[in-house]
Amino acid sequence: MFTFNYQAGAETLAVWGVWVVVFAALFGLNEISRRWKWAGFFCFIILPIVLSILWFTALKDVTYTDWFHLAKVYSSTAGCIGFWCIRHIEKKDKLTGKVTWRLADNKIALCFPPLILAINICEAVARDIEVGMTFTGGGYMADTMKDVYMLGGSWNYMNAAAGILNILTITGWLGICIRKKTAKDGSKDMLWPDMLWFWIVAYDLWNFAYTYNCLPHHAWYCGFALLLAPTICAFTVGKGAWLQHRAHTLALWCMFAQTFPAFQDVSKYAVDSTYNPTIYFIVSFAALAANVLVFLYMIYKIKKTHRNPWKGELYTDLPKYEEIKKLSA
Repeated sequence: MFTFNYQAGAETLAVWGVWVVVFAALFGLNEISRRWKWAGFFCFIILPIVLSILWFTALKDVTYTDWFHLAKVYSSTAGCIGFWCIRHIEKKDKLTGKVTWRLADNKIALCFPPLILAINICEAVARDIEVGMTFTGGGYMADTMKDVYMLGGSWNYMNAAAGILNILTITGWLGICIRKKTAKDGSKDMLWPDMLWFWIVAYDLWNFAYTYNCLPHHAWYCGFALLLAPTICAFTVGKGAWLQHRAHTLALWCMFAQTFPAFQDVSKYAVDSTYNPTIYFIVSFAALAANVLVFLYMIYKIKKTHRNPWKGELYTDLPKYEEIKKLSA
């Protein structure tokens, strides 16, 4: 599935060690940026402004300038800013100190998370189709550091279909709420109780297939490590806030990759695909199958409960939903 850069002096244990460092850094930075209001403000407002100046001046000849990389870094950062606002913008009574208004209670504001999520998925779906049409049978794509071999095929279209299904199965965003502060966690995470484990797994399978199809020289890090970090967080210390964790880790990784593209492109720790058509097919088929199952389950729940998943919440009778809802303020 993957091949290490042994020609540049890579060693198997060292590459795995670097992967662990990347994973731990993403997990740790997400913890910092979610737990402290000021840290989130710095990471997703101040830092992107400073780095943008560098990308378009001092680093303009070495950083990524294609539409997809720029769209991804700025759309993921926009998501982080929007989520930060939903979590922290509120009005308090000057005399009592009690909260009298919160952006998190505004239904229009709650439409932002599914919208930015759908936009990010659409970007990848468009890229999958583009690669399938342009590189059928294989071909080289000009990149900042080196020409990258791409292998398009039926797997691109299967995964594009999986991405569309993933969008259609986004449910219950009007039930988004804020995590109550406790002695152990004062993060005020943006909880999405209706976004449960089966949808997250289907998303991860789809997104990994996307990175393997369209970013074969980056999938080791941006597909493998970058997907595991928010998912493990959402299943452990940051339950119910997967989308927030995903946006944070994605934005931070994109900023790092834009600033240091050589790390995953030409360094000895760069990892490439083996370009095996069978693996491409299996990975994309698994993504499509998972998303078909989630779609069918959603239809089943709609018929059984007579709930509208786009006007309210669908999975309110499930134990995992109740577990997350109890964390809300």
